[in-house]
Amino acid sequence: MSLNAYQTYQQNSVGTASPGELTLMLYNGCLKFLKQAKAGMEAGQVEEKNLNLQKAQKIIQELMVTLNPDVAVGNQMMQLYDYMNRRLIDANVKNEVAIVEEVEGLVMEFRDTWKQVIQQSRKANYGAGGQA
Repeated sequence: MSLNAYQTYQQNSVGTASPGELTLMLYNGCLKFLKQAKAGMEAGQVEEKNLNLQKAQKIIQELMVTLNPDVAVGNQMMQLYDYMNRRLIDANVKNEVAIVEEVEGLVMEFRDTWKQVIQQSRKANYGAGGQA
């Protein structure tokens, strides 16, 4: 019963999240799958590694779909996401943890920056109490 309640909570969280919060959730999900892929690599679990790298790639591809390539920053982010996606393919083929860690570092930077943007936006809209 508690698992069902947790699933309901997760669905409600996604359903009521702002676009900015959804992007933050995507970054966090990508980081989760990258960590699981690294653990699979280190344990020699090829299927686990492959599955989680593919999940991370799907998240990056989803982030790519949300960009506006007509805006300079959107075009630059598209190039970075494309690079990250290609690096994850390399990591999967070459079975290299270092490549996953490289992408993980980029995703962490994007996530942390995005979190700051959300916090600043909330402070501007709701005062000093707005926290992400």
